[in-house]
This record gives sequence, structure tokens and C-alpha cells, in this order.
Amino acid sequence: MTIAICPGTFDPITNGHLDVIKRASHFFERFIVAVAANPAKEPLFDLEERVYLLRKATEGLANVEVDSFDTLLVDFARKVGATAIIKGLRALSDFEYEFQMAQINQALNEHIETFFVMANPMYTFISSSAVREVASYGGCVIGLVPENIEGELIRMFRKKFGSLEKGAV
Repeated sequence: MTIAICPGTFDPITNGHLDVIKRASHFFERFIVAVAANPAKEPLFDLEERVYLLRKATEGLANVEVDSFDTLLVDFARKVGATAIIKGLRALSDFEYEFQMAQINQALNEHIETFFVMANPMYTFISSSAVREVASYGGCVIGLVPENIEGELIRMFRKKFGSLEKGAV
């Protein structure tokens, strides 16, 4: 069975993330979206919230499952039997960082390959940090995040930031 992991912090999931997940998942029998605990990044949403949003956003994708990890990615890959890591790229700056990470992962486990998926041009401007900033000021996140989690995400932002500008989101 071919198993791939698409790791990330997903704080929160965006339409760009979902696009990469949908497109790449067709090439594998089992596709695991792996949410990194990564406390060093100081995520806005806790791990359980991020896993919940990803599960909701990917419901209906037959071979896609969501899990979380707090170990080295290659150790998680070994645990689930994955031989591929999928990373989405929006810009050249993404490539520089992801290329270095791919080399580190290759050095740690030569049986795991990293595949890069170019972002759909319509999503290259979207990042989780941009979504967080827009929402923190009461801006509209519609079109930036998966449609089936917009309402849930807005509710979660209101809970984190307090009352957002009425009608803005």
C-alpha cells in the first residue's frame, strides 16, 4: 500500500492547503494529513482544534485521514508506514526552506521521499498567518478557508479574539 504524509501546522487550514491535499491524495492509497504539535511556532489554535478543523475540511475525501504528531516527522512516517512526504509550495521562499527539510529527512531516513506540489496560482497569496491576521481584525475569511469550516472557524476566532466587528466575517 502506498502511504503519504502531508505534514504541517495548519493553523488554520486554508484553501491552498486543501487544494494540495485534494490533488496529491489521488496518487496514494492512503493519505495522512499530519498536524504537527510544534509548540515552537506558538499556534493560535490548539492541536485538538486544528485536527478538528482538518477532519471537517477533508470529510468526503475517501483515502484522506487526519492524525497528529509530536515527534520527528520521519519517526511518525516510520510509525504509520509512509514512504512519501508531500509539501505544497507557494513561492521560491517556500522551496528554500522545504528543500532543506527534505534533505534532513532524507538523511534521517533514506526510504522516505519528499514530493513538492506547486500551489494553484489562485491560492499562492493565502497563508495561515494571513488568515489569522485578517480574522484578528474582524476581516472576512470567506474564500480563504474551506467553505465547510468557515462558520466554525469564525466562531473559533470570535472565541479567541472576543467580539469581532459585526458583519465583517
